[in-house]
Amino acid sequence: MSLLEQLTDALRILPGVGPKSAQRMVYHLLQRDREGAARLAGALTAALGQVGHCSRCNTFSETDVCERCASPQRDGSVLCVVEMPSDLAIMEQTLAYKGLYYVLMGRISPLDGIGPRELKLDKLINRATDGAVQEVIVATNFTNEGEATAHYVGEMLRARGLKVSRIARGVPVGGELEHTDIGTLAQALFERRSL
Repeated sequence: MSLLEQLTDALRILPGVGPKSAQRMVYHLLQRDREGAARLAGALTAALGQVGHCSRCNTFSETDVCERCASPQRDGSVLCVVEMPSDLAIMEQTLAYKGLYYVLMGRISPLDGIGPRELKLDKLINRATDGAVQEVIVATNFTNEGEATAHYVGEMLRARGLKVSRIARGVPVGGELEHTDIGTLAQALFERRSL
């Protein structure tokens, strides 16, 4: 396989990038923006070498404990469980939540071979039962997988004596947090309910 084919194939791993789009990107980078291509390669190499997971909330971080978890301004008594770092980012944009987070890095999806064990929910249990957390807000997506994850997480944490709530359904059923407008998401957070 030629270097052009290898690069095109490598770009196809990105979501929404098919063979033609990948090929256009390759030609653009090599013909019109070699400096941008070098910056992209350098940034990707650096991120792969330096970005890991926060030991407290499991999101991507360059340090053992991310800046958000280390902040004394955050309310440590409330923990919001989301599926992905992109969900955490959109929750932060609402400016309606000042607690801490736990990022599952996925959702229960039996068809994809992802169960509770693959999500390493024991880390969530340890985080939620650290003595500081009083309420866990489950903010998984309103997809079938997100609902199954919310139910499982809610039952698991409630069995350990924690107050568990679920964000309200202001978010459309079948919708994902990343694609929800900020006003709707803020309203859903304020109108959360017990699981």
